[in-house]
Amino acid sequence: MIEAEQEKAPDLSALEQEGEIAADYVEGLLDIADIDGDIDMDVEGDRALVSVVGLKSTELVGPHGEVLEALQELTRLAVHRQTGERSRLMLDVAGYRERRRAELTKLGTEIAGQVKERGEPKSLHPMTPFERKIVHDAVAAAGLRSESEGEEPQRYVVVLPA
Repeated sequence: MIEAEQEKAPDLSALEQEGEIAADYVEGLLDIADIDGDIDMDVEGDRALVSVVGLKSTELVGPHGEVLEALQELTRLAVHRQTGERSRLMLDVAGYRERRRAELTKLGTEIAGQVKERGEPKSLHPMTPFERKIVHDAVAAAGLRSESEGEEPQRYVVVLPA
């Protein structure tokens, strides 16, 4: 049992390696696009986090984070190509994910309050897996249960009464 638990613990050096590979890849993309930005790397929980900071525009985020999601998938593929391992790397640009996390936590808490008050389930608009996880966590923290329904890319959260 102890061995199994140790295997599940994130390998810090592997996550740091993922971050370095991803940072190099993103830096190459910035150079190609002639976009000035600095790269920060970190490890957050069980995933590498790479952030592009110092940007003055949101062109790398796109509407509703669509460009950022695409860049993250490309970066994960670049990491996979070099390591042979599936990556759960998180890419952020200009603090978009941090702001989005705060917005979605607030939304999840507010919707949980409405569901508690009315006693009826409430469905939210379609979200990315990242966004749904944040809402699920906020709903759970408020003491309610939620589920994801539908098929990607139209998958959405339903908040359920107690």
